[in-house]
Amino acid sequence: MSGSMATLHPPTFQHTFVKRLLFILLLLAPIAGFAQDRTPSTLHIDATRLARVDSVLERYVRENRVAGAVGLVLRDGEVVYERAVGWADREAKRPMTTETVFRIASQTKAITSAALLMLVEEGRINLNEPVSRWMPTFAKTTVAVPSDTGVVMVPARRPILVRDLLTHTAGISYGRDAALAERYLEQGLGYGEAYGWYFAHLEEPACERLDRLGSLPFTAQPGERFVYGYNTDILGCIVERESGQSLDAFIAERITRPLGMRSTWFFMPPDQRSRLAAVYTPAADGTMERAPDGPLGQGDYVDGPRVSFAGGAGLLSTARDYARFLEMIRHAGTLDGVHYLAPHTVALMTSNQVGDLHNENGLGFGLGFETTDRAGANDFASVGSFGWSGAYGSVYEVDPHERLVLVLMIQVVPYVGSGIRESFKAAVYQSLVP
Repeated sequence: MSGSMATLHPPTFQHTFVKRLLFILLLLAPIAGFAQDRTPSTLHIDATRLARVDSVLERYVRENRVAGAVGLVLRDGEVVYERAVGWADREAKRPMTTETVFRIASQTKAITSAALLMLVEEGRINLNEPVSRWMPTFAKTTVAVPSDTGVVMVPARRPILVRDLLTHTAGISYGRDAALAERYLEQGLGYGEAYGWYFAHLEEPACERLDRLGSLPFTAQPGERFVYGYNTDILGCIVERESGQSLDAFIAERITRPLGMRSTWFFMPPDQRSRLAAVYTPAADGTMERAPDGPLGQGDYVDGPRVSFAGGAGLLSTARDYARFLEMIRHAGTLDGVHYLAPHTVALMTSNQVGDLHNENGLGFGLGFETTDRAGANDFASVGSFGWSGAYGSVYEVDPHERLVLVLMIQVVPYVGSGIRESFKAAVYQSLVP
């Protein structure tokens, strides 16, 4: 033994204990943080205070700011509030019921994202694969860039990836940009005879039309901005081409039918047409009037061609059905013993994947859901909550901390912000007390 080694003293018990304790605390720190973030709330729902939701919804109907609405709240998977108010069809004197079916528009995005991620879990799709594997026209995309002489088209600096579509960071809009609108209309995209997100009237499959999108310039470079547009519709095409099934068949087989979502479809069964809510539109004085027939109003969800399945905005559903899907997500991909998605997949869906690209004030975006990353960023929602809304005014929120699922269904297009969504949420949260 060398002299230097001989002079070393064995560590004292106290020294060894402290080192081991520090090591254990370092190991446990992430686990403790994980548990703390998911510690269930000790608040309970005061039924008397929750009843205030009734007066909120009734006031909006009475003031003719909506024709009717359905509000639904689950806690721990149990229905604690469910109410239908007003009219499903005011002119036909058809009352709103909890079985009324609604056009849920962009609420479709979460379901399509879940469908895509099922194929990711099976190893058939990789999040970092280029979209051009399934949509060859996306192999060499371009971006419209402002210049001194107007707008110039430059090559995309990298391929658009599946992950970019899930997070709306592909740079793909709905074609309303002034510099792009005419080009999009020439290809049957963007806003013209229909809203850009609306496909139900088409006699052409959605994916054939979206193939042409790849030849059009986009709004931003991949990965650089949050741009809301045709991203999830393209995901729906990837699901179709990878699975060999139409999007409606895949979603029915893998999601809605197993979950017992018996009233969720892309098109209304003709014998169920009386359950579909009418659409209303804001009048000049802020009250509601019946929307016209056709793509900009009632839509073609009953008597349409039934060939174009829009993964970004095409589904119909009820409050109960949609809450069933959300409850599965709240339970980390499993419900009633059936595994739809793995917990790690759901964690990616419901946690911020884009930094501050979506919002600099505490709202992020995961693989299909908007996320609440700061208290107060999304009204009363707890940190860790997630949700989104639809173009016809419907909205939902999942609050894992409070073990809540909130769904509000209305039919107003364009929805310009009557305040009913915020009032509904506030009325639910004020019912939580020690």
